[in-house]
Amino acid sequence: MTAGPETLSLERDFEPAEGTQDRIVDIVSGPLQVRLAESDADIDAAQALRYRVFYETMGAHPLPGMARLRRDRDPFDAICDHLLVLDHSRGNGAEAIVGTYRLIRRDAAQRCGRFYSAAEYDISRLVSYRGEILELGRSCVDASYRTRPAMSLLWSGIAAYVFHYDIALMFGCASLPGTDPDALAVPLSYLHHHHLAPPRLRPRALEQRYVEMNRLPADAFDTVRTLAALPPLIKGYLRLGGFVGEGAVIDEQFNTIDVCVVVKTDLVAEKYSRHYERRSKDHWAKEHWAT
Repeated sequence: MTAGPETLSLERDFEPAEGTQDRIVDIVSGPLQVRLAESDADIDAAQALRYRVFYETMGAHPLPGMARLRRDRDPFDAICDHLLVLDHSRGNGAEAIVGTYRLIRRDAAQRCGRFYSAAEYDISRLVSYRGEILELGRSCVDASYRTRPAMSLLWSGIAAYVFHYDIALMFGCASLPGTDPDALAVPLSYLHHHHLAPPRLRPRALEQRYVEMNRLPADAFDTVRTLAALPPLIKGYLRLGGFVGEGAVIDEQFNTIDVCVVVKTDLVAEKYSRHYERRSKDHWAKEHWAT
């Protein structure tokens, strides 16, 4: 997974796209835009981007049929919202889509029968959480766009979505590269010792897939260096106050070891609310003085 909220900032000069007031998410910054997918062509382009990044670049193993189509797809694509980052300097079609995130709310998961993470973790404590919950997944950004402007725009889009649907809790699987737990003993142990979720919000890896994260004593590694070396996605979630569940899971298809991350959205919603209120006041002032 590639995108991360470590550069989350809603204070950049992002503007709603003109004539799109009915869209839940639609923010522009220069040639970049973030919005939800609106067509089958949008979703197909997101799946193509995911295939290029996950399978052709990061070494994931495609399921039968994926390699022929060069698309990363599964049944959850039909019921989720696909958040997209577009660069209109590249064109207005599929070539413009340079980033994507898959967003699954409670009602969408009910239509599919479960959340994606339920194949790896017991998330019953999260599912029973009062209020709206949101599963994030399939985070993917073209390598040339993993920069502050694109990342900030992407996370401003997520914040707008969280604000619109009054999301109380976000969660999802985030990945460490490789499938050898011993080779990843330091980051796994660091996450276990320093960021384990409180019991009432703690997912647990399914018994048949459970990989112990507590592999080293808490004083056996440098915490500052370990945090700095974490993948951007995990590191960014932690900076939003996120936690991890108990146990990791080996994902052979994606050539990774997954941890389940949980984030209460207070900080995200507060930042977006402040930004929205500031922009609304600025807009009112301009209209007031113009008359």
